[in-house]
Amino acid sequence: MNTAPKAALKFIFITLLIDITGMGLIIPIFPQLIEQLTHGTISSASKWGGWLTFVYAIMQFVCAPIIGNLSDRYGRRPVLLFSLLGFGIDYLFLAFAPTIWWLFIGRLIAGITGASFTTATAYIADISTDENRAQNFGLVGAAFGLGFIIGPALGGLLGEVGLRVPFLVAAGLTLLNVLYGYFVLPESLEPENRRKFEWRRANPLGSLFQLRKYHGISGLITSIVFVYIAAHAVQSTWTFINIEKFNWSKSLIGISLAVVGVLVAAVQGGLIRYVTPKIGNEKSIYIGLGLYALGLLLFAFATQSWMMFVFLIPYCLGGIAGPALQAIISGHVPANEQGELQGSLTSLMSATSIIGPLMMSYLFAWFTRPKTTIYFPGAPFLAGAVLMFISAIIAARALKKGLR
Repeated sequence: MNTAPKAALKFIFITLLIDITGMGLIIPIFPQLIEQLTHGTISSASKWGGWLTFVYAIMQFVCAPIIGNLSDRYGRRPVLLFSLLGFGIDYLFLAFAPTIWWLFIGRLIAGITGASFTTATAYIADISTDENRAQNFGLVGAAFGLGFIIGPALGGLLGEVGLRVPFLVAAGLTLLNVLYGYFVLPESLEPENRRKFEWRRANPLGSLFQLRKYHGISGLITSIVFVYIAAHAVQSTWTFINIEKFNWSKSLIGISLAVVGVLVAAVQGGLIRYVTPKIGNEKSIYIGLGLYALGLLLFAFATQSWMMFVFLIPYCLGGIAGPALQAIISGHVPANEQGELQGSLTSLMSATSIIGPLMMSYLFAWFTRPKTTIYFPGAPFLAGAVLMFISAIIAARALKKGLR
C-alpha cells in the first residue's frame, strides 16, 4: 500500500473512533434513562429499548441505500459528514428529552442520517487491494473496539454525575468530529469511478434485490443475516440482563463494555492481521462463528458476575469471522458499486435490526416478568447461540460451492 491510502486509513480510523466513542458514552446509562422517563422496571424498560432500536432500524432500512448510492455519485466525504451531523443532533435530543417520545424523535433523525459505517466501509473498499481488504476492514472493528474502551468507561463515570451528562459529551464529540472530517478527511472515490444516481437502485427493496445479481455471494449474505440477528442478544440486552441478574451499576456496565473494547481492538486491529492471512478467509469464518456461538452459550448460563468477563474472551475472538465474510463478498463486486453494496448490506443489517432488538428484548422481558413460570434472564443469549450455529451451517454450504 502506498502512502496516500495509508494516510486515508488513518483519517477514517480516527473519524470512526470519535464516532464510536460518542455512541459508547451513552450505553451504560440508557436503561436508567428509559426507566426514569417511563417510571417502569428494568424488565419493561427493555421493551422500550427494543422499540427505540426498531424506529432507528426502520429509518436506516429506508435511508441507507439512498445514502450508499449518493456516496457512489458524489463521493464518500460529504455523505460521511452529513451522517455525523445527524448523530450530533440525535444526542442533543437525548440530552434534553423531557419525555420518552423525544428519544424516539432523536432516534428517527439518527436513523435517517446514520450512514457512517456504510460510507466508511465503502471508503475502505475504495483504497484496498485484494491482498489487504480483510485486514483493512478489520480497522472498522478496531475503531469500534477502541471507541468502546474509552466511551463506555467514561460514560459510566459521567453517568454517576448525572444521567444526561454523557449525552452532552457525546454530542460535543460528534460535532467536533464533523469539523475534523471537514478539514482533514480526503475524498476516496475518484471521479472516474462514480456513477449516476438511480432511484431504482436506491430504494430499500430495490437495493436488496440488487444483491441477487451476485449469485455467488447470496449464501454468505444469508449467513450474515443470522449473525446480525444473533448479535442483538448482546447489543440489545447486555446492560438489561446484567442489571437484572447481577445488579450491575452504571460504572460496572461501563467497565464491562470497555473490556469488550479492549478485546475487540486486539482481535480486529491486531490478531486478524496475522491469523487471516495464515489460515485464510474460509477457516476464519468457521472458527469465528463457532467462537461466537460458544461465547453466547456461556453467557446464557453464567452464575457469577465475574464469569461474564471471562466469557467475553471466546465471544470477542469470534470477531475474526466478520471481516473475512465481508472480504469475500466485497471481492466479488466492482469498484464503482462498492457504495451500493455497503448500502445494501447496511439495509440488510437494519432489516435484521427491526427483528433482532424486539426479539431479544421481549425474550428478556418475558423470562423476567413478575409472574413468569421460568425465570431465565439469559434466554436472549441462548437464542443468539442457536442463530450463530445456523449461520455457520449456511456459510459452510455456500463455501463448499467454491466461493473463496
